[in-house]
Amino acid sequence: MEYAASFFEGRGSKWNYDSLKNFNQISTPVQHHLQRVYTTLAATVLLSAVGVYIHTLLNIGGITTSLLFVGASTWLMATPSTPQNEMKRLQLLGAAALCEGASLGTLVAHVLAFDPSIVLVAFLGSTAIFACFTGAALLAKRREYLFLGGILSSVLSVMAMMQFGSLFFGRGVFMFNVELYLGLALFVGYVLFDTQMIIERASLGDYDYIKHTLDLFMDFVAIFVRILVILTKNAGEKERKERERRKRRD
Repeated sequence: MEYAASFFEGRGSKWNYDSLKNFNQISTPVQHHLQRVYTTLAATVLLSAVGVYIHTLLNIGGITTSLLFVGASTWLMATPSTPQNEMKRLQLLGAAALCEGASLGTLVAHVLAFDPSIVLVAFLGSTAIFACFTGAALLAKRREYLFLGGILSSVLSVMAMMQFGSLFFGRGVFMFNVELYLGLALFVGYVLFDTQMIIERASLGDYDYIKHTLDLFMDFVAIFVRILVILTKNAGEKERKERERRKRRD
């Protein structure tokens, strides 16, 4: 990667209160680019929620919508970032968000049937985590978290091998929990890394806000899914223990 020589320059820096008032390290064009990215991200998350709602009405989520999400995302990435292609790429981003929402619809519908409040808590929790770590990346010294790229890629590879191995050896409760919590930590790390990578790329003239939005959208969805599963699992265990207590009393 062409930025590799400069990735480690900020690793020894310390966060301090003054950084809350200082965005001088981020140039005005880059700040405008970030505003565009996060505005588009908000619209993309909203479209994904519409996709979830469509699934609850029509039950369309599944392998087909997952493949459509991959197809739309791949098509978007393969389409050159030019002014002439901007609307087309925005439409592909919107289609990808709708398909991803429909794909998540099965999980969300299951949780809604169990306890609707969990979905809202998971969304608010995901938003808070995403916002906090985005803020940390924006306020940190430039390139401070870019060293995470290699670590995150290695962890992602290990998780992929674990999931592949589970096809042959099965997946126990312990391995499920490892994958769940490790995956949450992994994508929180990607929020830090991707945010600073977007800043660095924009500083070098890459203002492809649509691609950058897609990167952050995938991070957000990955965090949301894992928090949703964690909250549902914990609520289920709590309910099971409560039933056992009642049986012992009777």
